[in-house]
Amino acid sequence: MPRNSFIQMTKLHNVWGRIYYISSPKKQENLYAVYETTDRNFWTDLAKYNQAEFKKSGTEGKCIEARELIIALPESFTEYPPDRLLQIFTDHFRQTYGTDCIAALHHNKRKTNYHIHLIFSERTLLEQPIEKIATRNMFYDEKGNHVRTKKEILDEEGNIRKRCKVIHKGEVYERQIFSIKDKRFKAENFLDTVKQDYTNLINQYVRDKSQRLEVFERGGMYLATKKIGKNNPKAAEIEADNSKRTLWNQTVDRAIVTGVSKSEIMQIKKERITGKIVESVWLYKNRPNLLSSIIGTAIAVLELLISKVFLKTLEIAEKVISKELETKPENTDIKEQKAVLEESRKQVDTPKLIIPPRPQPSPEAVSYKHLCEIYQKLQEQNKAIFVLEKQRSDLEIELSDSKGIFKAKRRSELSTEIAGLEERISRMKARLSHIVKEYGYQNAEAFYKAFHKSETAYGDYQDSLKNWEQRYGEKPKSLHARLKSKKQDVKERELARPYSPPNRGRSR
Repeated sequence: MPRNSFIQMTKLHNVWGRIYYISSPKKQENLYAVYETTDRNFWTDLAKYNQAEFKKSGTEGKCIEARELIIALPESFTEYPPDRLLQIFTDHFRQTYGTDCIAALHHNKRKTNYHIHLIFSERTLLEQPIEKIATRNMFYDEKGNHVRTKKEILDEEGNIRKRCKVIHKGEVYERQIFSIKDKRFKAENFLDTVKQDYTNLINQYVRDKSQRLEVFERGGMYLATKKIGKNNPKAAEIEADNSKRTLWNQTVDRAIVTGVSKSEIMQIKKERITGKIVESVWLYKNRPNLLSSIIGTAIAVLELLISKVFLKTLEIAEKVISKELETKPENTDIKEQKAVLEESRKQVDTPKLIIPPRPQPSPEAVSYKHLCEIYQKLQEQNKAIFVLEKQRSDLEIELSDSKGIFKAKRRSELSTEIAGLEERISRMKARLSHIVKEYGYQNAEAFYKAFHKSETAYGDYQDSLKNWEQRYGEKPKSLHARLKSKKQDVKERELARPYSPPNRGRSR
């Protein structure tokens, strides 16, 4: 079953403290390796420089001294040497973005989460520092702010106050040892790019294909579920939220199987989920309990569209079948005779050609029959769900019509039957999404992409094979020719059989 890669980025306001935390055996129970691309003094200088630049800018909030990536690894990676594994992943980032890093390889306490902490700098160290020389005496108050005159830093007795300073003419008043912050790290798509990049790197070292990771598509048809950490006080709330998100994802899978277009699903998601969440936050601020009702309404709208598309598909299928039954098969004997004559003329008129090799199917074309079996399973499961939903709808109509004291027992029976059907439908919907996962696909969208690609490749192969057989292959004989050939074979066998006179009496 495919898993999504987990890569998280955080901003560090105390980079030195964070480095000590991830790299110290005293703080980490399961610390396997630490790898650095520069010495520790680099991070001390970086923190001081960032704090000075932040103070100079006058920006509110906290200074970002560095950034950190947390990269989850498959458990099978414990088989690799920790030092070498950490070096590969750290050097990969340094070579890609040209910045210094420090990384540590950990396990959590229960040894269920094998991961890397990778801290990187947004600035690079300059080869030659840029120094600014004072052209006159410069004065700074206790807060480090530049003031115009010396009087502003003197006390009542005319002495320079404590923590105030004077930089004399000809001295260095500013020394720039780092570059400006790289804008790539602030871009919205930076984390998505890193996720894709590191997911590809992880998959290169995965030995078992079933453990290959995929990147969750943000802004797609599906909703991402949230990870529940240990001792999380909002665990129950997140779990309820995840169940609704999972139900939406299952409904999306069913919509794809039914034939609902991606644009229609995205339209419902945009109007009924994304738009409603923005509206809810604007009206009621942050109230997570409203998310469940928003997603529930969107699911109901999508299920209604699924029913319409399914019924329309059935109607079209019935019309096609009835039309095929009404049409009579054409007499193709004359056409076959013309085709044979035309081919014989070509063989007489055209010189003998070099026969090219017989077309061979591509890997996608070979997998078509296997994918057809999965496709058929999905269609059968979807039809079974519709049958149960029809039964539930009929029972709900009967329940609404069952009124009065004398029908209380029947109402109770109907309510029990409806509850049982709803439970079965829920299990079958979950099973529909699980079918493609059993065959290694993340969801129905991923399967149908592979299926349509394979279908196209198989169609191209069949066309090329048909053209090859028509031009170079042995021509199939007509039914009349095969019967005539069969009679001739029987006649030849009769003539070749030795003569034996009939036995008219019993020998004594």
